[in-house]
Amino acid sequence: MLATQDLHAYYGKSHVLRGVSMEVQAGEIVSLVGRNGVGRSTLCKSVMGLVPPVGDVRFDGQRITGYHAHRICHMGIGYVPEDRAIFPGLTVAENLELGVKRRRGSRKGAWGYEEVFQRFPRLRERRDTPGEALSGGEQQMLTMARTLMGNPKCIMVDEPTEGLAPKVVAELAELLQEIARDGIAVLLVEQKLSIAMNISHRVYVMGDGHIVFDGTPKQLQDAPEVRKEWLEV
Repeated sequence: MLATQDLHAYYGKSHVLRGVSMEVQAGEIVSLVGRNGVGRSTLCKSVMGLVPPVGDVRFDGQRITGYHAHRICHMGIGYVPEDRAIFPGLTVAENLELGVKRRRGSRKGAWGYEEVFQRFPRLRERRDTPGEALSGGEQQMLTMARTLMGNPKCIMVDEPTEGLAPKVVAELAELLQEIARDGIAVLLVEQKLSIAMNISHRVYVMGDGHIVFDGTPKQLQDAPEVRKEWLEV
């Protein structure tokens, strides 16, 4: 569904991504873990066209390297950024409306207002509340829900559990599993290794701008040298 091959990205003269090759299949949760500053968020931004990439990005069999972000979004990639990026002055319902993509036809399992409010009953209660008045957990729910309103085939989620209470973290983990069961490809950028290990089908470890490990959670669990060198603080 989503794949990169020998992907490079730069901020000015700083070479951040150094030949990243990875893939995510439909219905699969793939976690991207590593220390801060190794390029995980830059990978998501490069896929979305927010950072100009050098290399190959393919989505659903089509090369999308160099496409603008709005075109990539309408093709079916949803992006949940680390800073959530809700519109603080707009209500919950208005934020959700901005996530709707006007496409011909529909696919099985499509997300609409009723599906979102059923999965996030708190957002139904707060539908007329401005985004700035929501708690951190509610804002994260709104960001996820707004992305799902676009009915993506693939969703990239950057650090969704940062600063959230354990109960909300558990709810988000359950939601990601539900999304994958609906056939959506999920790329999860996550700092908490325990979450990545519990819900992922595969795990990539990034270090120094490239992939240093690719395998199942069990294989990573059985590789203490990888965890010690690239994950432990």
